Amino acid sequence: MSETAGGAPLAREGMDLLGLHQVPAGAPLGDCAVVLIDLDGKVRTWNECAARLHGYDGQEIIGQPFSRLYSEDDRQKQFPQQDLGNAARDGRFASEGWRIRKDGSRFWASAQLDAMRDDQGQLAGYVNVTRDMTGLEREHRKILESELRYRHLLESVVDYAIFQLDAEGLVTTWNSGARRIKGYTADEIIGKHFSAFYTEEDRAAGIPAKALETAGREGRYEAEGWRVRKDGSRFFASVVIDRIVDDDGQLIGFAKVTRDITEKHQAQQRLKETQEQLASAQKMEAIGQLSGGIAHDFNNLLMIVLGNLETAQRNVRKIGNEQLQRTLANASRGAQRAAALTSRLLAFSRRQALDPKPMDVNKFLSGAVEFLSRSLGETIEIETVGSAGLWPIEADPNQLESALVNLAINARDAMPKGGKLTIEAANTFVDLDYARVNPEISAGQYVVIAVTDTGTGMSPEIQSHAFEPFFTTKEIGHGTGLGLSQVYGFVKQSGGHVKIYSEVGEGTTIKMYFPRLLGMHATEGESAEPAVVPADIGETILVVEDDEGVRSYLAETLRSLNYTVLTAANAQAALTVLVQDNKRVDLLLTDIVMPGLTGRELGIKARAFRPDLPILYMTGYSRNAVVHQGRIDPGVDLLQKPVRQADLAQRIRDILDRERGSDPR
Repeated sequence: MSETAGGAPLAREGMDLLGLHQVPAGAPLGDCAVVLIDLDGKVRTWNECAARLHGYDGQEIIGQPFSRLYSEDDRQKQFPQQDLGNAARDGRFASEGWRIRKDGSRFWASAQLDAMRDDQGQLAGYVNVTRDMTGLEREHRKILESELRYRHLLESVVDYAIFQLDAEGLVTTWNSGARRIKGYTADEIIGKHFSAFYTEEDRAAGIPAKALETAGREGRYEAEGWRVRKDGSRFFASVVIDRIVDDDGQLIGFAKVTRDITEKHQAQQRLKETQEQLASAQKMEAIGQLSGGIAHDFNNLLMIVLGNLETAQRNVRKIGNEQLQRTLANASRGAQRAAALTSRLLAFSRRQALDPKPMDVNKFLSGAVEFLSRSLGETIEIETVGSAGLWPIEADPNQLESALVNLAINARDAMPKGGKLTIEAANTFVDLDYARVNPEISAGQYVVIAVTDTGTGMSPEIQSHAFEPFFTTKEIGHGTGLGLSQVYGFVKQSGGHVKIYSEVGEGTTIKMYFPRLLGMHATEGESAEPAVVPADIGETILVVEDDEGVRSYLAETLRSLNYTVLTAANAQAALTVLVQDNKRVDLLLTDIVMPGLTGRELGIKARAFRPDLPILYMTGYSRNAVVHQGRIDPGVDLLQKPVRQADLAQRIRDILDRERGSDPR
């Protein structure tokens, strides 16, 4: 016989029945409270570990119900009786829960109840093995709490889709952000392959597999691209895939984070488009400045050429040499074509002098059909569509007519087998979004004139160069490449905006936006030209021109018209003449762009000496001299170089007749 810690007898045969080999693995016997319980649920034996663990010695607990070791709550719930019943039924019952020491303190226990049976198989009692797991329980609870906090953190992140994949790419976890961004619930997507989020094009290109392969090999994969929600809609995503490995470094899955950056992507696209538009505008401005300077020099040269050709033609007519007359006429036509080219260059560079007037676009378009029909021929059907309540605009009617002719001719060439040309006008409002993408136009109210053809259309590459001077897709000799350039420059100089919409094979629409004219009504017609009256004998004109060739041509031409001519090579020399009271000057004819004082500055100083002196300005191109924001300054008379002798004579005569009655001498 042996004795327990309390001195109670315990048969060695009974010890054999306890099945100590069934103590939890890795638990030394000294760490386990081993208690023998009879059929009535009372304690029969008590080892030293039980005494240490529960605080009772053998005399205090032997014969007492083992339920004393349970908490009051567990006893009220009949847990001790239920545990014994489960052990009797199944042979063994294991559980974890709170147990009570003698001093009332609690500890977390891992308990195992085994049923003991006699040789006849009858239930003879129970053996209970208990171990204090309080420390492990605390660690376990910390782990659970940490996991819970982690889950709460993931669930609280709604702007990021955070989920895990197994090594094959199947979804294993799913947070609320993933549900919000992608549209799937956890039940719908867990167990499915993550390639479901990719577009069909990306799946066909094998991008999902490449992403996992890169993450598995390098540890991380990052990308941006279009992804697909459950409802089929697309969003632009920023994606990160990180590799997950076990303690041995073996791949066990992936962590995936996806963010919806559609708005950011769209903003970047808008910025890129704006930068491209700005770069295009800067390029066009630079080309315009170059073109304007070239046109200015050519206009001076052409003025000399045209003037001398006209003089030669007059002299040849007196001789009657028909062959020489034809030769001079051909030369004159060539020079006129060159003058037309420089005029278009000025239009593109926004250096031409416009004479804008209030316009009723509906009436203007109704009259446009006739002159366009003559230009286009019978194979082109023309339709004009106005709008009720169309706002008035302010533009140069002649230049607008020229712009429409250029667009119509381009449309005709794009429809070699015939087609339809539609010219429409409508009110429109340019909002801030459109203005951001097209920085050359400000938000506001505009009248848009749209010219649409059913022709071959343009590729994006051709559209990007269409407004550049001398760019053409036509065969050599079938176009100068300045038609659309003139349109571009005229609309821009008028404070508007021009845009091409075209697709290959689908035709082209070119829209011209003109600012709405507020506070004025469109003019109904032009005032009649003043009658031409004979010149006064002795009328004197002071010609101021820094180019010697042009100055000589002007002086010779005016003398041939019976005017007395005084010449000056610059503004200072002209002022020297004007300050002399004994010098008669009936009109000042001056170039604008000159070294030293400009023609405009000369005019201001001249009026200080002779307040009523008529002044006629000339310019090859004008920039901030007598033309501002596309309009000639009020009260300014201007001739655009090169000028024909007949136009020069008529304009001078008109001004002198208008000033008749004043004496500037």
